Amino acid sequence: MRLPFKPRRTALYLPAINARAVAKARTLPVDIVILDLEDAVAPERKEEARNAAVAAAQEGGFGDRELIIRANGLDTPWWRDDLVAAARSGANGVLVPKVGSAADIARCGELLRDAPAGLSLWAMIETCAAVVALPAIAAAAEGSRLAAMVLGTNDLAKEMRAALTPDRLAFLPILTSAVIAARAHGLIVLDGVCNDFQDIDRFEAECRQGLVLGFDGKTIIHPRQVDPCNAVYSPTPDEVRWAERIITAFDAPDHAGKGVVQIDGQMVERLHLDDARRVQATAAAIARRRDESVD
Repeated sequence: MRLPFKPRRTALYLPAINARAVAKARTLPVDIVILDLEDAVAPERKEEARNAAVAAAQEGGFGDRELIIRANGLDTPWWRDDLVAAARSGANGVLVPKVGSAADIARCGELLRDAPAGLSLWAMIETCAAVVALPAIAAAAEGSRLAAMVLGTNDLAKEMRAALTPDRLAFLPILTSAVIAARAHGLIVLDGVCNDFQDIDRFEAECRQGLVLGFDGKTIIHPRQVDPCNAVYSPTPDEVRWAERIITAFDAPDHAGKGVVQIDGQMVERLHLDDARRVQATAAAIARRRDESVD
């Protein structure tokens, strides 16, 4: 499934059973709200959380934010009921933890077969098995609802017995591989969370690292992470101006059909045109969202 283009800079996890947090999320400048039924919910409250997520989705009020329900993992007794509930909730998508193979994508697809056509499937990449199977998992997007992959670095660290250091050295090959697999099959790909929500310098450094690696955005766990994340993943004024220069240059009649043009002493290839259009579209979408929030 290919989702319409829109900014996906910030994806905020919050417990589906926390009505106050859900209400606040409707006012935050996040691009994605993820109602969590998994890590943030105790076992005895799973059904309550599922019902609350469905009620919140049906109530609406999230504007143009994408609303995703994170189900319980495929290794739990709750995931099937979670997917069935998400399918009728009106949410934009369902995020499934502990995906480890293309077969898991097919299993989820079967449970979602009667869901509205617009419901997308998002997969957590958070196990060693998932990392090994990244190409196959991403390729499962062809002919399925799979539209996004989300890194779960905390679970990966536990399973790998690796340390989540500020530079995330142990995870760089995995992060890069996930981006490559996602891009090969047209998927959205979001970076994992930064646990230390009070250390904004560390958080911003992770955001910048993710941007350099090619991620669309980052999952976050606290409202104070919203603005820094949005800032890092938004095109700068200089980037927007340069994108507009590239687009204007290739649109010029005397450059029709040319593969390379010269701009300010730089040779710019036509392959850079797609990226320039993406930057321009991203900036325009962010500006529209900002204007709508002011209104």
